[in-house]
Amino acid sequence: MSFLFEAGDETLWEAGYVSGRMYFALAQGVADHLRVSPGLTGGTPRGDCQVDVSAFRSFVEHLYREYSSTQSVVLHDLLRGMLITSLIMLERAGAPITLEPEHEEAFQQEKAVLARAMG
Repeated sequence: MSFLFEAGDETLWEAGYVSGRMYFALAQGVADHLRVSPGLTGGTPRGDCQVDVSAFRSFVEHLYREYSSTQSVVLHDLLRGMLITSLIMLERAGAPITLEPEHEEAFQQEKAVLARAMG
């Protein structure tokens, strides 16, 4: 069973059911912490999730700012997986955010590897 993240009729990620539910739950928690909407609705037991690209982009921008504003290794590690996954989904939606050059370079390989795994 899969967990679909869709923007309109476009599938951004056909996640495995457990991976999709986990990402959805983590996004909700991080969005609550950042006091923004994650831009994800649904998250039904069937695994349907609609992505409001504009709101999701804002969420990812806030997530990136949080990541960039700390020197905490622990926070970096906690946020990094969520951030990389979210950046890939935004790119697939045609709405990437601009990263600092040092982050763009550092994330490039990770995004490529994860994007292949995300199908």
